[in-house]
Amino acid sequence: MDFKVAPLPYSKDALEPVMKQETLEYHYEKHHKGYMIKLESLLAGKPEAGQTLEEVISKSTGAVFNNAAQVYNHTFFWNGMKPGGGGAPPAGDVADLIRRDFGGWEKFRGEWATRGLARFGSGYVWLTLSGTKAKITDTPNAETPMTMGETLLLTADVWEHAYYLDHRNDRKAFLEIFCDKLINWDFVAHNLKAAR
Repeated sequence: MDFKVAPLPYSKDALEPVMKQETLEYHYEKHHKGYMIKLESLLAGKPEAGQTLEEVISKSTGAVFNNAAQVYNHTFFWNGMKPGGGGAPPAGDVADLIRRDFGGWEKFRGEWATRGLARFGSGYVWLTLSGTKAKITDTPNAETPMTMGETLLLTADVWEHAYYLDHRNDRKAFLEIFCDKLINWDFVAHNLKAAR
C-alpha cells in the first residue's frame, strides 16, 4: 500500500485547552489508526492494495469504503485545525469566498453550526466547492462529498468521540469553538488555490 496514517500536524497537546490531549490521543491513536489497521486487513493481497487512498474510496463500497474514507476524512480533519486558529478568515481569497457565498463570517459560522447539528447521528460537516460556489454540507458516517465531485476545503468530525471528552453531548459548543479557535485558514486557502 502506498498510503498510511499521516502523523498529526502538531503535538497532541498543541490544541489545549480548546481540545484536550486526551481527546486527540484517543481519537487519533484508537479511531484513526484503527480504521487503517482494518483497511489493511481488508485489502491484503488484493489489487486495490496498490491504489491510492482516493482511488480506493472512489471505487469501493461497504467495509473497504468505510475504512478508507475514515482514514482520509480524519487526516483532512486534523489538517483543518491548528493551534491559535479560528476566527474570521484573514483578508484574501478565502475571506472573499466566505463573504460572497455566505454573506460574511458570522453567517458562515451560524450555518456551520446549524448543518453540523442537523446531522443526525455520526458523520461530518464540510465546506466544499461545488463548481465555483462554496457550500456547507453534512454527510453521514464515513461519506465524503469527494465522491459527489465536490472539492473539499474543510471538515469537522461530528462523531461523538470527536468532542465528548471536551464537551460531553454539546455538539453545538464543539462546532462553535471549532470555528472560533481551531480552523486552519491556511489549509482552506491551500485547498481553494489547488481547486482553481
